[in-house]
Amino acid sequence: MILRQLCLAVLCALCAGSLLAPAADVPAANLTAELSKQADRVTVKIDGKLFAEYLAQSGTKPIVWPIIGPTGKPMTRSWPMGEKAPEEKADHVHQRSFWFTHGDVNGNDFWAEQAKQLGVTKHREFVKVQGGPKALVVTRNDWIGADGKRVCEDERTLTFGAEGESRYIDFDITIKAPDGPVTFGDTKEGCFGIRMPATMNPDSKLGGRLVNSEGKTDADAWGKVAAWVDYSGPIDGETVGIALMNHPSSFRYPTHWHARTYGLCSANPFGLKYFENNGPDGSYTIPQGGSITLRYRMLMHKGDAKQANVAEAFAAYAKK
Repeated sequence: MILRQLCLAVLCALCAGSLLAPAADVPAANLTAELSKQADRVTVKIDGKLFAEYLAQSGTKPIVWPIIGPTGKPMTRSWPMGEKAPEEKADHVHQRSFWFTHGDVNGNDFWAEQAKQLGVTKHREFVKVQGGPKALVVTRNDWIGADGKRVCEDERTLTFGAEGESRYIDFDITIKAPDGPVTFGDTKEGCFGIRMPATMNPDSKLGGRLVNSEGKTDADAWGKVAAWVDYSGPIDGETVGIALMNHPSSFRYPTHWHARTYGLCSANPFGLKYFENNGPDGSYTIPQGGSITLRYRMLMHKGDAKQANVAEAFAAYAKK
């Protein structure tokens, strides 16, 4: 009887261990995000460790930098905000980590940092800064033209979070035209942009790879319409990746992607003529008092797009 009871106890313990203990591949629970606000920035930490900083002004616009991925490594190019990594190129100074601008808004160039009709996106205020399971940073910004007058304004909501072994930043922006009609011209230079680290871009020949939701790879993905685009490559010996996603509720979904093999990737719903070989004019005018809303996600993951199940991750994001 005693032996029987002992065997039953051991069997129950083994069953409990196999059924109740978390498996190695079960995603961890959402982490806790903590925010600290200063006049010119908001710092986002996850479980006490730096995740990202929203900078109210860098060059001619607000940006997010640095951005730390799921393995603790920086996920965007550090130059020109910080020290240039040995493998990085000091080109395209306006491609600052993570940003939103456009190259032709009522004739003003908000994309470049050196232009005859240079526009500047100026931070007006932090509307909300809130931590918790997800971190929220809501800001209002004025787009100032070369003549010093406001062209348009925006309200952008950035949501910082972590799910399992991935981290994400959701970027939702509503552009408003309070002072008169606002025309976003047809140019390839826009809009929601990320500059990848050198080891993720195919041109560096360091193991970087580019693929989109339609199966197009590397240079074949440039200018194509897709729900998402993914770059992956090694950082300090670990393969990691960034998937940029376009939400189905976003203006002109699915968007065209200004996805370059040297490391620039931007979602651009306006550059139809450029991306479609003299296709239709993609310019769009917001009437006075009107607005448009665009929604994107930056998903940082381990492995390449297939290993990270990016297609499934997009399907989940599309339902939000």
